[in-house]
Amino acid sequence: MIPLSHFLIISAGLFCIGLYAVLTKKNAIQILIGIEFMINAAVLNFVAFGKFDQVNGGGQLFALFAIVLAAAGVAVALAIILNVYKHFKTIDPSKIDKLKD
Repeated sequence: MIPLSHFLIISAGLFCIGLYAVLTKKNAIQILIGIEFMINAAVLNFVAFGKFDQVNGGGQLFALFAIVLAAAGVAVALAIILNVYKHFKTIDPSKIDKLKD
């Protein structure tokens, strides 16, 4: 049986990788991937803590809900990124300086 600490260490590593990607990347797609890494770290925590929970399937239900919300968020974010690219011809967030025509 794998102890809880191993799951938490892997989750912390995933979260740190995602945070690094969000803070250092200059591409909106790479920033979105970093956010997904952080969400996956949270999902891993839900599942790991759900294994040790007294309620059957509580952590797995929260994880499934988080995965569905993350998928919907990615769809919306990609639609926004495509519209921004169509208008500004770049996906660098620092070069997008105005939202109005």
